[in-house]
Amino acid sequence: MALNLSVPESTELRPRILVFGVGGAGGNAVNNMIDAELEGVDFAVANTDAQAISRSKAQRRIQLGASITEGLGAG
Repeated sequence: MALNLSVPESTELRPRILVFGVGGAGGNAVNNMIDAELEGVDFAVANTDAQAISRSKAQRRIQLGASITEGLGAG
């Protein structure tokens, strides 16, 4: 059985980087990185606090435990 390997045709190979901030501190860190205009990085945040999520600059936002915390922080 032969094993056929090939090199991708794209000459520009780059890693895909996703920074995932969790909680208030993680959300603040993500906002600071977005303000620093890092290139080639995607951002996501997760939090129980609905207000903190609405203030996030990340495009991907996940609210955790919405029915348990009713949008409030867990701390």
